[in-house]
Amino acid sequence: MVSPTDGLHNAGIRRAACRHQVSIIDTTRPAATTPTDGRPKLSACIIAFNEADRIGDCIASLAFCDEVVVVDSYSTDATAAIAQAAGARVLQRAFDGFRSQKHYAVEQAAHDWVLCLDADERVDARLRASIEAARARGFEDAAGYRFARLSEYFGKFLRHGNAYPDRVLRLFDRRRGGWRGKREIHEAASVDGAVATLAGDLIHYPYRSLEQQLGKTERYARMMAEHEYARGKRASLSKLVLAPAWRFWRGYVLRAGFLDGWHGLVYAYVRANYVRQKTIMLWMLERGQPLTTPPRKDDAGTPRD
Repeated sequence: MVSPTDGLHNAGIRRAACRHQVSIIDTTRPAATTPTDGRPKLSACIIAFNEADRIGDCIASLAFCDEVVVVDSYSTDATAAIAQAAGARVLQRAFDGFRSQKHYAVEQAAHDWVLCLDADERVDARLRASIEAARARGFEDAAGYRFARLSEYFGKFLRHGNAYPDRVLRLFDRRRGGWRGKREIHEAASVDGAVATLAGDLIHYPYRSLEQQLGKTERYARMMAEHEYARGKRASLSKLVLAPAWRFWRGYVLRAGFLDGWHGLVYAYVRANYVRQKTIMLWMLERGQPLTTPPRKDDAGTPRD
């Protein structure tokens, strides 16, 4: 998914100025209804930013849901218009974190059972059948459901290593769970109660280019380092040296990432580098060093780039 932290949305000043700003494109919020066929009603919740080329396919894969809610972070492309034309209820809200945005989307749903996706994800046919079967049983066996996420990586789906099965909990009863906690990066839903695993895959198209992946990895590493530093976590020399190597060894060798060919090799290296970057950044924060270039001023004291 394209992060609203990309480009102009990466400016903290701009985010702070419009924090919690919400506008509604479709003002009609469906009222919760009582199922007539015994099946619980199901809302799909999507967060998006500049996903005009992918939002349509995402919504199409959710045709079995009773409604689709899209929370858009003021996209500058046609994301909102395409989503609305596809039948989604679109709300626009300034981005203030992945977890917060997803929590807001769940709150806006008309129904208590929700299925949460990013715009770069799709429900495949087998997963849809599994969800429909669980729904036909009234979702009686669990408070939430997880399933595998299958990521496409530059022309190949990765089926080994740290990339797969990458199970995520995305279908749950919001009365018993949700996007909890304070961490806005690498957010995860949790529930009070049993969690069951469904067959099928959530198809994931995470990167448009290697440049985008490397930039996203660096931003995520910084955000995680800042989060861990704020929680009092510290980096050690041994972790700085060994953690990236372990991430590569675990994914590429122990979990057979090598079976994905050169795609698996590149993926393993980039993911190991993420661990390296995060640990270095945490190490630097401990020593009072800035992670980003501080604003500079000219001789007159005026800020400049």
